Amino acid sequence: MELLRQFTVETDRYVDVASARDSLHRTDLHALSIMMGAAQAGLTVTPGVLREELNLSSPATTALVDRLDSAGHVTRRRSDVDRRQVHLELTNRARTTGAELFAPLGRHIDAVFEEYSEDQLVLLRDMMQAVTDATVAARNEAADKAD
Repeated sequence: MELLRQFTVETDRYVDVASARDSLHRTDLHALSIMMGAAQAGLTVTPGVLREELNLSSPATTALVDRLDSAGHVTRRRSDVDRRQVHLELTNRARTTGAELFAPLGRHIDAVFEEYSEDQLVLLRDMMQAVTDATVAARNEAADKAD
């Protein structure tokens, strides 16, 4: 657990340092990450999706989307099906910025992974998935107790 704590702290520190260059807030990065994951899954992101995923108020979500739009990271597009609904789309700038932010981290971690066998990496992947699932379960439990 101590190593996971240290990894989390160091990852947060890396994100703080790397994102400061582009004046991105942590919430901005989380929003972009959610949008990248949705895009890879072929899903549409709306401000409502970001509000729920990030646990933000409606005004905070509007401010977030306005910041990302002003910075050139997202565009707003009206739904073809329901013109009242706004779809958010990542721009090429967002993809480029994300790649630039995380390339050094990825490069250093990839170098570590090269030291291990394929079987060891499969074990690590399975363990990290189980740890992530356990973290989600603990978050859900904490949210249930808060209600």
